[in-house]
Amino acid sequence: MTLVGGGKLGPDEVNTCLARAPTLVAADGGADVALRAGLVPVAVIGDLDSLSQAARSAFADRLHAVEAQDTTDFEKCLQRVKAPLVLAAGFLGGRLDHTLSTLSVLARLRAHHVVLVGEDQVVVLARRGRSRIVATPGRRVALLPLGEAVVSSDGLVWDMDAMALAADGQVSSSNGARSDLVTLDVQGPVLITLEPADLDFATDYALGR
Repeated sequence: MTLVGGGKLGPDEVNTCLARAPTLVAADGGADVALRAGLVPVAVIGDLDSLSQAARSAFADRLHAVEAQDTTDFEKCLQRVKAPLVLAAGFLGGRLDHTLSTLSVLARLRAHHVVLVGEDQVVVLARRGRSRIVATPGRRVALLPLGEAVVSSDGLVWDMDAMALAADGQVSSSNGARSDLVTLDVQGPVLITLEPADLDFATDYALGR
């Protein structure tokens, strides 16, 4: 499934996602993104406070209003749509509070099946315990903790051996791959950030391949 939000988007991000996950769902103002692109989502989910009248009219039979104010539209969508893979565009960049909220939802829901797709990076939540991700040697593979975490790795330029990471402490934001296969052992909430050209690797990881 492709999930589109109303945040900052590059020119090809939605089409890139749809080529891999052709079912489209819009999170609130993401319906306006779909409308401008001539796309029709199967559902529009959220509190609908950011929806234009044009999108409200165009997709009137697809609106699913969820008025709870203690969850974001991104979280509302993930809680209500079941899919083995979610490619989410329009949730990175733009307002910092929105981006941080999105990342927090990934960690809290342990949403390993979600890949955030941005103009400059793709992001997936690391699986706890031992896992492996295909990578392109020389390209970015950054590990960003969302809380206290301990990480070991093999295949990175700067490997870690039970390294303690934390959002207010050590991170691995400028690391990269030295091998085409990176092995991770992760305890705690950690994001894997790859370059956009490696979206298929992030997608395979999200699917548990």
